[in-house]
Amino acid sequence: MFSIFIPTYNEELDIAACIESALLSDDIIIVDSYSSDRTREIARNYPVQIVGHEFASHGKQRTWMLQNVATRYDWVYILEADERMTPELFAECLQAIQNPENVGYYAAERVIFMGHWIRHCTQYPRYQLRLLKKDKVWFSDYGHAEREVCSGNTSFLQSTYPHFTCGKGFSRWLEKHDRYSTDEAKETIYQLQNKRVNWKDLFLGSTEIQRRRALKDLSLRLPFRPVIRFFYMYFVLGGILDGRAGFTWCLLQAFYEYFIVLKVEEWQQKIDREQFLKANSSSQTNSETQLNALSPSRSKNDNNLAA
Repeated sequence: MFSIFIPTYNEELDIAACIESALLSDDIIIVDSYSSDRTREIARNYPVQIVGHEFASHGKQRTWMLQNVATRYDWVYILEADERMTPELFAECLQAIQNPENVGYYAAERVIFMGHWIRHCTQYPRYQLRLLKKDKVWFSDYGHAEREVCSGNTSFLQSTYPHFTCGKGFSRWLEKHDRYSTDEAKETIYQLQNKRVNWKDLFLGSTEIQRRRALKDLSLRLPFRPVIRFFYMYFVLGGILDGRAGFTWCLLQAFYEYFIVLKVEEWQQKIDREQFLKANSSSQTNSETQLNALSPSRSKNDNNLAA
């Protein structure tokens, strides 16, 4: 058996269905970032453990719960509140944890949006590390999300899980992605200043994860990113085949990309302004120092002239 972690914050609309899908396991832990809605109240109706921890970032939250929350089993599955465990995925996870050669497994999401599975323009199958051995994996932050660091081999599961990305309505989606765009803008500035595109992974990456991450690093450096993203998702990936829901999804992702671009430009201007002011301040300080250094000589000369 394996334990199931469910990180939460104000998930009253999703938490019941999420827990009910996870009851195939006899060890479910809710790690709640002190929700202000009925998330905890609803969760108490089920046989789950509830732990509170202040949210700092996705990577830090996941690493903290892996290192500090006691579980009944060494293997755990991380299930987001807007995702669901399926009997097929659960059964495959039970088989996977019998393999001593791996410390983690990736599972692909099926994005459910406006009541439809968005198969084409979501880069399906798009994998996330979900099943892992607690003492062999931790997470670092990347943009609004996280990236795993594994001390051992990983593999891939065939079964998928549904991800209801807009179950709380468009207002919540927009509010959430406004926050996400702030983190992505910070990550963009860092990547542009400190990292390079991994061309080998982009063209010769052995897994979807390597190719996707290299493509993301490349996309940060492209002009007209929102337009390119819409064109790529709608026409290249085939969002046009996903109907009205696919068109809406691609359009929202383009807007999200535009939020990121605007915030990058805003912060870049702020950085340039601060550097300009700092340079001017340093230049002024140096001029004053040189002037002060000349002052005794001028005073001496003035005294000689006076004499």
